[in-house]
Amino acid sequence: MVSSSQISPGMIIKIDDKLFRVESSVKVTVAKGTPFIKTKLRDLVNDKVVEKNFKPTQQVEEAVLKEKPLEFLYLEGSYFMFLDTSNLEQVAIPSTIVSENVNFLKEGISLNALFHEDIVYGVELPAFLELMVSKIEGEEDEGLIANATKVGILETGAKVEIPPFIEVGDIIKIDTKTGEYIQRV
Repeated sequence: MVSSSQISPGMIIKIDDKLFRVESSVKVTVAKGTPFIKTKLRDLVNDKVVEKNFKPTQQVEEAVLKEKPLEFLYLEGSYFMFLDTSNLEQVAIPSTIVSENVNFLKEGISLNALFHEDIVYGVELPAFLELMVSKIEGEEDEGLIANATKVGILETGAKVEIPPFIEVGDIIKIDTKTGEYIQRV
């Protein structure tokens, strides 16, 4: 338990059996009345942002998320199946948790999952991945400008702007945070 005056952005707190990431926290003082802590909290399950006020001395339960390495296996319905490499058990993660990270998932990719009491609240891909270009959009267009970029479709289905010298079958390094091309491998 921590005092609400110690709440800071990035902290994970538990309210009514729900986990929230603190987006912002401001102490508000009013001319007449008691001061309070105004926060914006992001629900880790549905990603909605809510505002909540706390009394300065109010106790809040801080939650700690544990990281576990997982390896992607396959998609089954609306769940992504992963292998917990520490105990070799399968873990099913809903597509809502994987969200935009799906663009870079292929069999064998390792990532870190954020757990709290055996429930996954998020996944973190490695900063960079090496993926193969499987198709190039608009390749049949003859009128391409020499220095223009083109759109490559990776083996995972993600679309990435690539330089003109990249061809189908090339392995390229991608920044998973921005989705940008880094270099040819």
